[in-house]
Amino acid sequence: MKADKVPEKTEKLKEIKEEIIGLKKSPLYEYRSDNDYFPVIGEGAHDADLMVAGEAPGKNEAKTGRPFCGRAGKVLDEMFEEAGMERKKAYVTNIVKDRPPENRDPTPQEIDLYGPFLDRQIQIIEPEVIATLGRFSANYMLEKFSFGENFPISKIHGQIYKKESMSFKIIPLFHPAASIYSPDRKSDLIDDFKFVKEELKKT
Repeated sequence: MKADKVPEKTEKLKEIKEEIIGLKKSPLYEYRSDNDYFPVIGEGAHDADLMVAGEAPGKNEAKTGRPFCGRAGKVLDEMFEEAGMERKKAYVTNIVKDRPPENRDPTPQEIDLYGPFLDRQIQIIEPEVIATLGRFSANYMLEKFSFGENFPISKIHGQIYKKESMSFKIIPLFHPAASIYSPDRKSDLIDDFKFVKEELKKT
């Protein structure tokens, strides 16, 4: 049972946290220190069946050390509610664990540096479904598992990606921030989250 392994999982996730806190080789470390920001490791259930992986933390997240606690986080909370799921039962994180300056997109170098931490979180938590939020996290996961690269999120959102060698399904979703600037995306997000819930029922 996954629940039986929670103490062990918690210890392993703490190790990741300590490594990221001391990650001085990161190009974002100095920016974090200069602004008194926190790295944003992730939060939620350590035996979650659903992992939600975004791109990188914003200002509110870096100030608190919590993922998706700003405007996009409110949309994410709404998506969980609309789908009849509890956010606290999922594990929510990002690929890049530190805030890029001015909320710019993460660079390929930053994704390469932080990506292995996400890989380890996946191995520890053992989710059944990974819902990626936005094109960077979607393309990171799909390229990693040899589905291809540089997919437009408008084409792949709500699709299932799974291979026999994988213990989980990948379901790319729009980033919640997309619905802030493009309200028509909200209905897509709601539908996709409901689809994620249906897939979780099958596990």
